[in-house]
Amino acid sequence: MAENEMHPAIVGATLGRVDILALAARDVPSHFSACDLQEVDLSRLDLSGWTFERCNLQRAQLKGANLERTSWMSCNAAFAEMTAADLTEASFMSCDLNNAGLRGAKLTSAFFIGCKLTGATLTETRSLDTCFRDTLLVYAKLRGMSFRGMRLKGVDFSQADLGGCDFRDAIFEGASLREASLKDARFQGADLRGADLSGLGMADAAILRGATISQEQAGRLLREFGLNVR
Repeated sequence: MAENEMHPAIVGATLGRVDILALAARDVPSHFSACDLQEVDLSRLDLSGWTFERCNLQRAQLKGANLERTSWMSCNAAFAEMTAADLTEASFMSCDLNNAGLRGAKLTSAFFIGCKLTGATLTETRSLDTCFRDTLLVYAKLRGMSFRGMRLKGVDFSQADLGGCDFRDAIFEGASLREASLKDARFQGADLRGADLSGLGMADAAILRGATISQEQAGRLLREFGLNVR
């Protein structure tokens, strides 16, 4: 197969698993634009290198699928199930992934920009060099995920489950940890000066040990702990 060879774009089609299997058998990546794949079972298929633009994949099943180097642009994949999928070097731009299931997914060098992942599950993922930017992870389940050394620009972790997450040496820019659950998370060397820390409790202060915060943040935290700052 010639490098970068791809089928002509499939536009505005409603597709099922049989249609996708036929395309996959040609061993050439496919491009979909404004297609309806809602609730389609694509589990364990090899879709590496495929691209999806403005497609509807609500509640689609992608369990164990090979999604390496896939590209997703302005897609609606709310409640999609990507458990144990391989998303190495996949790119998600302005996608709705609210309540999506990515448990055990491989996210090495994947990036999410301008996406909505509210309520999504990303536990047990492999996330080396993953990029999140201008993305909502509100109420997301991220327990044990590694963000070590990442630049987290515009990432909203409000009320997310961040238990056991590794934020060592991470840089927060216009990000939020508001009312997030931080039990056993690690922040040594993290720069939190660009993070919203409102709603954190006294127990969280010990968890943030070794991180850098601003004087203004320190005063706000002390006031939230009921201390008078003069």
